[in-house]
Amino acid sequence: MRHRLLLSLATLMVFAVAQADSARIIENLNFGWRFHAGDVADGASVSCNDAQWEVVDVPHDFQIGQPWVEPDPSERPDNTDVAANIKSRLSSRGFKEMGCAWYRYHLTPGEQLRGRRLLLDFGGIMYVGDVYVNGQYVGGTDYGYVDFELDVTDYLRFGQDNVIAVKADTREPGNSRWYTGGGLFRDVKLVSTPRDLYFGRHPLKICTRENRYVSLEAEFTNRTKDKATHVAVSIISPDGKQVFADTIDVARHRGTRTQEALVLADTEIKDAQLWDIDTPQLYTLTARLLREDGTVADEATDRFGIRTVEIGPQFGLKLNGRKVLLKGYANHHTLGALGAAAYPRAIEKRLQLMKQWGINHIRTSHNPYSREFIELCDKYGLLVVDELYDKWTRQHTGGRVPFEQLWQHDVPEWVKRDRNSPSVVLWSLGNELQQDPNQPFNDFGVTMYKLMKTLIQRYDTTRLVTVAMHPRYRNWETDSLPCDLAMQTDIQAYNYRYMYFPGDGRRFPWMTFYQSEASVAAMGENYFSMDLDKVIGLAYWGAIDYLGESQGWPAKGWAQGVFDISLEPKPKAYYMKSFFKPEEPLVHIAVVDKKGDQMWNGVQTGNDGMSDHWNRVAGQTLTVITYTNAQEVELLLNGRSLGVKQNPQEPKLRNQIRWADVSYQPGTLEAVARTDGKVVARHKIETTGEVVGLKAEPDRQAQATKKPAADGWTADGQDLLHVRLVAVDKKGRLVQTTDRQVDFAVEGDARIVGVINGDMDSPELTVGNSRKLYNGTCTVILRAGRKPGAVKLTASAQGLKPVVLNLQTR
Repeated sequence: MRHRLLLSLATLMVFAVAQADSARIIENLNFGWRFHAGDVADGASVSCNDAQWEVVDVPHDFQIGQPWVEPDPSERPDNTDVAANIKSRLSSRGFKEMGCAWYRYHLTPGEQLRGRRLLLDFGGIMYVGDVYVNGQYVGGTDYGYVDFELDVTDYLRFGQDNVIAVKADTREPGNSRWYTGGGLFRDVKLVSTPRDLYFGRHPLKICTRENRYVSLEAEFTNRTKDKATHVAVSIISPDGKQVFADTIDVARHRGTRTQEALVLADTEIKDAQLWDIDTPQLYTLTARLLREDGTVADEATDRFGIRTVEIGPQFGLKLNGRKVLLKGYANHHTLGALGAAAYPRAIEKRLQLMKQWGINHIRTSHNPYSREFIELCDKYGLLVVDELYDKWTRQHTGGRVPFEQLWQHDVPEWVKRDRNSPSVVLWSLGNELQQDPNQPFNDFGVTMYKLMKTLIQRYDTTRLVTVAMHPRYRNWETDSLPCDLAMQTDIQAYNYRYMYFPGDGRRFPWMTFYQSEASVAAMGENYFSMDLDKVIGLAYWGAIDYLGESQGWPAKGWAQGVFDISLEPKPKAYYMKSFFKPEEPLVHIAVVDKKGDQMWNGVQTGNDGMSDHWNRVAGQTLTVITYTNAQEVELLLNGRSLGVKQNPQEPKLRNQIRWADVSYQPGTLEAVARTDGKVVARHKIETTGEVVGLKAEPDRQAQATKKPAADGWTADGQDLLHVRLVAVDKKGRLVQTTDRQVDFAVEGDARIVGVINGDMDSPELTVGNSRKLYNGTCTVILRAGRKPGAVKLTASAQGLKPVVLNLQTR
């Protein structure tokens, strides 16, 4: 596949407009890469014959389609910390074999690009990567989570075929503790600017003060003979109105061509619309570099929010002057069936779901997520603790080079990329250093933290800096005081050890506490036991099930979340919602199926296995839990009251009422919640009939109509549509006890990129065109092509009438 850039009539017209308005041109290189799994001796060479290679589009995870690798009999089948000779190689990595892969992209730059500055922009390469242009090595990444840019001006040949070759590799031994995925998992772009007058990378530093003042610093290079650099700045309000416009002449520094300059100082935005978690108002700032004749040489744009964040030991965190408690989760970066491929729509779907369940915060453990993730948090009003690393060792940061060679490059890129985003409220530099004594300088991270914090403050002084700690002390057996690092960080971020907040706070009243990981197994107790008026908040570890970090084959990953890997809520999700959204009355029935008793890093992580259906075995005696934020609950079996119980107020029991020895009878089990004697919520589960059909539920308005929905499914080559398949009885009720296989077929310009259900033990892959039902549901994920039009999805299961969805992309 050959790609000709800037030569079609349409593209020439775009280029002409760009010359008039902005000479920065960004070309999307996501489509039509040639892919080969495994190493190729001449993979970088121009002469390599890639004609028979698979054609793929980015984002792409080359590991997600690989077969599961069952542990060898000599290996331990889980991810526990045992002797190296019996620990499973791949339990932490999702039981996928490590490997490498090659990607090759052919392009022909037009003559219009000659004489311009040309840059390849990678959102990341998982896990380490090397980039070649026409057989010459031009750069790469030793830590694939961090974006990077390569200047290829002198490597591309105009008017002829060029080859961009990328080698992605995950094989460095022990280079991660979780499933990372592999390959070109984020966007790839070609950026062109003039050579004589242009902005740098992430050039804008936008700061706000007192919820009304905006200042701007910009980094640019001026190789012209002009005595000043002319910067035109405009600010557009969230409702599309221009609230500021001016051109500022910036004096040039003698002897320097590249400079960072203050362009705006405390420019007042009257009647500012504030960014908040409920009203995430975003302004757009555009800066243009102008030539003496007034034409635009280069342009940079970023969105920002006007807001204030205060953090202190007496109140935790305030946003715009009011106390906000972080109610969040910490997960790895992967996206279920899609693996590591960072589709913006898959990210958006998760964020929308989390907001519905009362979550207002995400910690990006333990690495930077994609830029699109941060931008979507800006859009939807989620507060982010932006994290750069796991432990500060070679083993935990790519494995190819020592950690000491990474941080000087990673910190500036990470901070400059995200510093204008209002959603980012804290920087986190690492995680659980105390578990690995091999940290730089042999002082458990103190010196390294000070060095990296100093570098952060070179680019951003508006946010505090922390490190997530577990345990909070150096020696598990003897120490009672916080570790040395906890005495240095701006925020005392403890994983799981919330019980030390009161004592540490009394000894060190300047400390401000954040439960950077909280156990779902201890959910509720680890929330209500904190002084909610003073702490920053908490993040539940693994709230969404994910690949990797298996606690035992055949589980392919973490399965202790409150949402399964297909994003179906488990009963315990309603418990979380009961205190994350206390203003919404709630009651939900959960039936205990098995006791959870798994341990992880000295913390109980195993949850009771629970379900919320009423298709049981005759005569079975059950334990039932009703999750509620009401004062009391009455439980009724087929209309007969089993009693009324009060909502206990002890932290360990609050919002969960246990009913022992409930004898199963077919019919209806109903919970009625009351506050002050009034019914405020109900939930009932019923014995369903046999499965008679499937119901298809797309997650967006994508059905074929004369006028496609404005927020529908876009034919941009990357947009996704998730379609949930539900097994129903003759009354249309979900039947959770069926596991029939569903086969999918697609017609039109779209394709299946993922199939998933909530069964972490399933031997099925998450790629293909079929999936079994689990708890009565499964999901198929469709990727749109680039031609708007009709798409037909057919879902079939043995013995049932096929369900057909007539869809369209816009």
